[in-house]
Amino acid sequence: MKLRTTVMRKTSLLAIMVSCAIVAPAHAADGAQGGNAQAGKGKVSMCIGCHGIPDYKTAFPEVYRVPMIAGQNAKYIENALNAYKKGERSHPSMDAIAGSLSDQDIADIAAYYANLK
Repeated sequence: MKLRTTVMRKTSLLAIMVSCAIVAPAHAADGAQGGNAQAGKGKVSMCIGCHGIPDYKTAFPEVYRVPMIAGQNAKYIENALNAYKKGERSHPSMDAIAGSLSDQDIADIAAYYANLK
């Protein structure tokens, strides 16, 4: 009887450990997919110099109006930053900035700007 109880306890413990090993990586992957707006707030110092000024125009490399991105769809911002990072879109300033960002930085920045009004 004592042996049977010990085997059942060990089997139960093993089952719990296996289920935790399966669930934990899946949970971590879910967290990495979305952006964190609060974390993004600390990552936008490179962005606000142009995108935070209403009706801002820049003269590099030519004169153009810088778009306001506050309230923009997060997926759009992610796609745009990834396109600059991959060279699919080109602008000297944006190429350099996007190239320095990790995928999580991009998701966080996109979440931050999407939550602004």
